[in-house]
Order: sequence, then C-alpha cells, then structure tokens
Amino acid sequence: MFRKIVLLTILICFVFSAEAQKRYSKEYFNNGVIKAEGWTLNNAKTAYWKLYNKNGKIAAKGHYKDNKKTGYWYFYSGKEQLLKEGHFLNGKANNWWIIYEIAADKKHKAQFKNNQKNGYCLKYYKNKLIKVETFEADIKTGEWDSIAAFKRDNPSFSFK
Repeated sequence: MFRKIVLLTILICFVFSAEAQKRYSKEYFNNGVIKAEGWTLNNAKTAYWKLYNKNGKIAAKGHYKDNKKTGYWYFYSGKEQLLKEGHFLNGKANNWWIIYEIAADKKHKAQFKNNQKNGYCLKYYKNKLIKVETFEADIKTGEWDSIAAFKRDNPSFSFK
C-alpha cells in the first residue's frame, strides 16, 4: 500500500512539473502590436500558433513541434486573404501545397519535398485545370498544356 502511494505521488509530481513547463506566450513588435501567440514547452514553440503582420492582421497559423513548423499551415496577405496552404514536416514544406494568385484568379497545387517542388504541379485558371508540370528538386522536368496529352502520358495519375 505504501508503495502505491509513493508511486502515485511521484506520478502526480511528474504531471504537474511537465504541465508547468508548457505555457501560452505572446510576442510583440516594437510598436506594441502582437507579432505571434501560441504555446511553448521548455522555451520552444509547440502546438498551435498564430503569426501576425505589423498591422495586427493574421499572417499565418499552424502547429509547431520543437520550434519547427509541422502539420498543415495557412498563410495570409496583409488583407487576410489566403495566399497559400500546405504541409510541413520538420520545418520544411512537404506533400501537397496550394498557392493562390487571387488577383489573376489562378492557383496551383504542387507537391513539395524538403522545401522544393518535387512531383506534380497542377495549374488552374478560374478553377479549371489548364496545365500540368513535373519537378525534381525544384527543376521542371515536364510540361503539358493539354490535359488529354498529360493523361495519355501518365495513365496511372488520378486528379482526385
């Protein structure tokens, strides 16, 4: 019985000491406007964060792990319009990203690996697919202006 009490006490102390290290933090620009807010663990950014422009508008939001961006992130213009969104792994862009060109009504979806385009890049105009490109280590290796030609050359690719 005494052993169970000691183990329970140690467990409770461990939980409270670990929780005491995690805190909500805010950073500010020199003019006093909020720059960033989110959770820290042992002085490293962790969990959910919001980043702001100097005008106080949201610039980005997403998660950190050990001070590196991880998971899905959103990035915004100074007018809070969505500019791009995508996946991070260990602080680097990975997997699919969507980049918006709002004024031109264009967007493209591109695959990334270690912050470089690597794979397919699908280009859209007014939500209609108009071009497909392929990349390896940020170097364009293929381009199709005709979706029919792309499908012919890449029969196993799915646009879903």
